[in-house]
Amino acid sequence: MGKILELYQNTLDCPVRTVLDRIGDKWSMLAILILGEEETMRFNELQKSMKDISQKMLTVTLRKLESDGLVNRTIFPEIPPRVEYNLTERGRSLLPHIHGLSSWANENIVGIKESRKKVAN
Repeated sequence: MGKILELYQNTLDCPVRTVLDRIGDKWSMLAILILGEEETMRFNELQKSMKDISQKMLTVTLRKLESDGLVNRTIFPEIPPRVEYNLTERGRSLLPHIHGLSSWANENIVGIKESRKKVAN
């Protein structure tokens, strides 16, 4: 068995599963893509860009991305406090891969939906 396959079979140590578990949720990739386009955004601007996300879910999403070193959170000591978010170098390095996955998904979604219909029937 190859080393890569062995690594993927250990679910606790698998880097791909660990990363996809974090960025594969409903909101993380969208937040990364928006921050990749806008560079720096305040919380409310980001929330408006993501439309259906609640304040609590955006907070949770940004904290997770920050804990993985993908997003920077900068607090400015003003009244009221101003908080800005931007991608770290690690976060920016993820963008081409997300764009590639997005392209692949757009190219294949029709076939995927057709396959799902066949299996469902």
